[in-house]
Amino acid sequence: MAENRASRNEEVYGEGVPCWVDAQLPDVEAGKRFYGGLFGWTFEEAHGSAVWARLDGGLVASLAPKSDGRMPTVWTVSFATSDAEALGRRITAAGGQVVMAPFPVGDLGTAALAADPEGAVFGLWQPGTHRGFDRRHEPGTFVWAELYTRDTAGANAFYGGLFHDALFGGGAEPDFGRAEVTEVFPAEMPSHFLAHFRVAELADSLGLVGRLGGRVQAPPFEASYGRVAVVTDNQGASFALLAR
Repeated sequence: MAENRASRNEEVYGEGVPCWVDAQLPDVEAGKRFYGGLFGWTFEEAHGSAVWARLDGGLVASLAPKSDGRMPTVWTVSFATSDAEALGRRITAAGGQVVMAPFPVGDLGTAALAADPEGAVFGLWQPGTHRGFDRRHEPGTFVWAELYTRDTAGANAFYGGLFHDALFGGGAEPDFGRAEVTEVFPAEMPSHFLAHFRVAELADSLGLVGRLGGRVQAPPFEASYGRVAVVTDNQGASFALLAR
């Protein structure tokens, strides 16, 4: 199966490009019902107790059970790297921290968790047989990651130093940006990344979120990259819907 996955995903994501999203949930079966109903995803067993999410046969995300009830129920955005250990050292040197040291995920690749100087958590992914998204930028798939932070200048310096080519290199078309927390959220909200999934019709999708047991956290607003609404799923994990 690993060879089939690799052969279907021939795209190689450069250093600092968002290449994967995964949700840590109390109840994966409930997550499958929600996201299957919202985006039309289908599911199959992945590594350990996680499941792959597919759209029209292509890998788009994964869902995994929380290993500790104290962990947040969240979507995590992972950035591609050719060397998770080296990138972890650069993150620490730039004022961030490695939350979870790099660890192998079978033959799929190497994962790690890190946090920026403001505490926003993100993943690192060093590919093995699993390179990342098979499908993105289309309805029902990842399209954007927004960092909500209290220090936009600091975020520019931190991420620009880590991922300069992905953000500013020749021909770069970044899939993530940053904004002040208070542009969308209450002032007490901590800094965080918000995964965005593309939808064809925002109003219809918001109605479906409610019928599936989720809720609207921030009603539709205009952003530089499209029209956005922030929602939570039926277990409290926040994400955004984006219509372009």
